[in-house]
Amino acid sequence: MQAHMMEWLNLSVRWIHMITGVAWIGASFYFVWLENNLNRVNPRDGLSGDLWAIHGGGIYHLEKYKLAPPTMPDNLHWFKWEAYFTWMSGVALLCVVFYANPTLYLLAPGSGLSGAEGVAIGIGSLIAGWFIYDVLCDSALGKRPALLGLVLFIALIAAAFGFSKIFSGRGAYLHVGAIIGTIMVGNVFRIIMPAQRALVAAIAENRTPDPSLPAKGLLRSRHNNYFTLPVLFIMISNHFPSTYGSQYNWLILAGIAVLAVLVRHYFNTRHNSHKYAWTLPVAALGMICLAYVTGPAQVSKTPEVAGPAKIEYQPLPETALGGHRADPAAAPVEPAAPAAPKVTQAAGPDFNQVHSVIKERCAVCHSANPTSPLFSAAPAGVMFDTAQQIQQMAPRIQAQAVVSQIMPLGNITQMTQQERDLIGAWIDQGARTN
Repeated sequence: MQAHMMEWLNLSVRWIHMITGVAWIGASFYFVWLENNLNRVNPRDGLSGDLWAIHGGGIYHLEKYKLAPPTMPDNLHWFKWEAYFTWMSGVALLCVVFYANPTLYLLAPGSGLSGAEGVAIGIGSLIAGWFIYDVLCDSALGKRPALLGLVLFIALIAAAFGFSKIFSGRGAYLHVGAIIGTIMVGNVFRIIMPAQRALVAAIAENRTPDPSLPAKGLLRSRHNNYFTLPVLFIMISNHFPSTYGSQYNWLILAGIAVLAVLVRHYFNTRHNSHKYAWTLPVAALGMICLAYVTGPAQVSKTPEVAGPAKIEYQPLPETALGGHRADPAAAPVEPAAPAAPKVTQAAGPDFNQVHSVIKERCAVCHSANPTSPLFSAAPAGVMFDTAQQIQQMAPRIQAQAVVSQIMPLGNITQMTQQERDLIGAWIDQGARTN
């Protein structure tokens, strides 16, 4: 029941995060589009431009003032809660997925950190990320947007590299995304909203608004706009172990972030010209290149033994199958190491050997009826109960258990390198079940 309730808590928080994130990013995209498409030719006095649009069977006329109208309207719509709830739900999701069970999901095996230390580093990085960003923006770099962007990019990739040494691949990626999300909501809370309140107050008090504050708010809004596509990738990256599970996951993240920013820049500038249209085919080519260099053929290991090992197994104790804690939030107990397998040489990879490994190491979670109390149902619906299911999932098994070795989670069932090599050899020779 505990695992079932945690799953539904995860679902609820993740759904809220997605809904509010769509609202926030959608508003950001729309207002950047609106700013870029204003008609600025001979605007009416006091306006910087206007725009006519049709949507949903109606025609709209939008006007933007240079600063503000002579008198404030009775009803003025503010855009802030989308950002706030996205960030709050995102932090709640970090707590549910990573911080409630840091030794299982957050920390990399052998990192040497305790769960509390990992959580402290994660939370501290969010706070430090915002203050470093804010100081850089207010420094002389703030007047050189391109150089500032380069420095921020290097700082974020350096954080990704550091996280990859102590966190799991998923944990590293999600914490980079959390830093960016914290920067974005910090821009809204600390810069954009105060600038807007100062503008409204100046109009209400019949004094000339300070034009520097809205300009600063607009700049930070632009930063948020360029951050959105990398953040969206990070949000879905947990479904793609060939990215976060790679030995060079931080470089893959850097590459995808560059491609995402290039695409965003084209859409931000195409109202003036299409001189950045080259970014679209370059981004497509870049994704193809990343897919190639991260392919299993580039990084997979060949077993060093003359033939795949024939392994005789002894049943694992219940604690090694995930039974070491019924409460996912409880402090973990070090799982008991399985007995060393007895190895003899075999003529070739035999499915019965592979099936034995997967049954002992993987099916405790990935089964119609998981024996691990951490899950009430098979994660992501992936089950290894039959030979056909194992064969169909062979590419994913290779990506997650052989190449990236991110599965089993935290290696709680103590899968050995010899067993991973056996599975890899079986898959390389066709993943036959007969």
